[in-house]
Amino acid sequence: MRKLALSDDILLKIEKPARYIGNEINSVVKAKDSVDIRFAMCFPDVYEIGMSHLGIQILYDMLNRFEDTWCERVYSPWPDLDSVMREKGIPLFALESQEPIKDFDFLGITIQYEMCYTNILQVLDLSGIPLLAAERTWEHPIVIGGGPCTYNPEPIADFFDIFYIGEGETQYRPLLDLYKKCRAEGCTRYEFLIRAASLPGMYVPQLYEASYNNDMTIKAFTPLVDGIPTTITKELVADMSNTTYPEKPVVPFIKCTQDRVVLEIQRGCIRGCRFCQAGQLYRPVRERDVDMLKEYAVKMLDNTGYEEISLSSLSSSDYSRLEELVNFLIESCNEKKVNISLPSLRIDAFSLDVMEKVQDVKKSSLTFAPEAGSQRLRNVINKGLTEEVILEGATLAFKGGWNRVKLYFMLGLPTETEEDIRGIAELSNKIAMAYYDTVPKEKRLGKVQIVASTSFFIPKPFTPFQWAAQCTKEQFLEKAYITKRAVLEQLNQKSIKYNWHEADASVMEGILARGDRRLCVPILKAYKKGCIFDAWGEYYKHDVWLETFEECGIDISFYTTRERSLDEIFPWDFIDCGVTKEFLKREWQNALNERVTKNCKQQCNGCGASEFQCGICVLPRAAETESA
Repeated sequence: MRKLALSDDILLKIEKPARYIGNEINSVVKAKDSVDIRFAMCFPDVYEIGMSHLGIQILYDMLNRFEDTWCERVYSPWPDLDSVMREKGIPLFALESQEPIKDFDFLGITIQYEMCYTNILQVLDLSGIPLLAAERTWEHPIVIGGGPCTYNPEPIADFFDIFYIGEGETQYRPLLDLYKKCRAEGCTRYEFLIRAASLPGMYVPQLYEASYNNDMTIKAFTPLVDGIPTTITKELVADMSNTTYPEKPVVPFIKCTQDRVVLEIQRGCIRGCRFCQAGQLYRPVRERDVDMLKEYAVKMLDNTGYEEISLSSLSSSDYSRLEELVNFLIESCNEKKVNISLPSLRIDAFSLDVMEKVQDVKKSSLTFAPEAGSQRLRNVINKGLTEEVILEGATLAFKGGWNRVKLYFMLGLPTETEEDIRGIAELSNKIAMAYYDTVPKEKRLGKVQIVASTSFFIPKPFTPFQWAAQCTKEQFLEKAYITKRAVLEQLNQKSIKYNWHEADASVMEGILARGDRRLCVPILKAYKKGCIFDAWGEYYKHDVWLETFEECGIDISFYTTRERSLDEIFPWDFIDCGVTKEFLKREWQNALNERVTKNCKQQCNGCGASEFQCGICVLPRAAETESA
């Protein structure tokens, strides 16, 4: 009989105790003595966020298919339980067995966003694992990081034994086999790490060193051990149709952010938006076979009892068999009264027709992401969306009965002018006008509702904008004020609601996104001062962070407002993400010259991803087919 790690007395006092008891539908329980390796898979945020992450569901399923491995889950305890665990000395535990994480062989941490860095330290601290990798012995798990933030792992390099660069389906089996072999041979932990560093995609930060110029830019990045690679190439799944995918995803007891079956239809994006990190990291575009998707959709719905299925990708409209898949889902899901969620769709006649068929969309909003208010700035960011297309989509939607539209923009983009900022309000007004021009008075369901939201631009590694300067907090807020003032000047201002993101957190994210290894010290210090759950506005302590950077002699403008030269060595330049630095430089120059780059289906732009010899890189393109 499994004993819960938390007593009934504690569970009754904390918020949402179901976060910590495990035993959910489709969770995997194995006999401890039947496995050689115990692996704890962690998402360093609250349960409801972590349970919504598809990557963990995929790896959890894959690792548990290995007969010699038992993979369990762990998430960041919410602050109420965090304080209880510290007070009573309760070690952090895995959900399935309710046993301490410190007794596992591996702790795998998915690093999805920079603002969870102090939560990583919370997980290590509550587990009783030394925060610094250099202080760990075989008495502690191997701490391995994965996910998009590992494409610049340096700000948290001191806390991890290994970073897995790329997609997790390919190298875990070789890594686990190497671990078993090293333990059987009596190797030291350090010897294991050296051997692990030779596996594809594995970066062991203890084995590398950065040297600096006088201006604190990086002079060189070199291995400290002979025989390990100087460049780490990302791991990638070439065949998306013949790889692991969960038929029985774990179903939580409480409502989560993504409370539905998630069907990943493809990876990557053809569009090449210059601000978008995911669009570069997951190149080339690789589709899953439509028959495989149909089969998994049926199995996952049967195995979970969910009443909604979502098609996941960076740009669902670009999936070549979307119409066939959607028609199949409409037919099979109608029988079961299951909703179909279609995020990342372009708003066109086909999409609106589909949405009308699959959901009670009259009660929901339609979403556009113009990202910039003017066509000039949309050309700068390579956003393949013209004002004409936006207004056509809105008009089609209004004719179909919708009267609510959400618009997403960014402020602080490179080359942005006040005219571009005012364009946000003007475009919102034009969409409102399209409603009144399109829908006769007698058919209107009240006035149109336009919600315009702005986030603040944060330059990210491996994007053409990695050289760009980021705005200060004061500049961000001034831009938001200009936007708000411009909205109030519009004819249809009463139909437009304007929201903007927190400027403090955007500055911090910018520091962490392009940081180097010198940030490990202030991150650790900020955690010891009480910084956790920085991604949650109510817990974020901006003043504490600024104080800590000052104490550590860190000039935050070095990481934020400084524009980089084209020949600067970046902290992440030792990683090969499949997109070359020369391509990114060309795209940066194209941005400054307001030149648009065609998408991957129209032409190959020589980004470098063809080295993987898969996906769209080995398919004929539309332009080539037409010329033939």
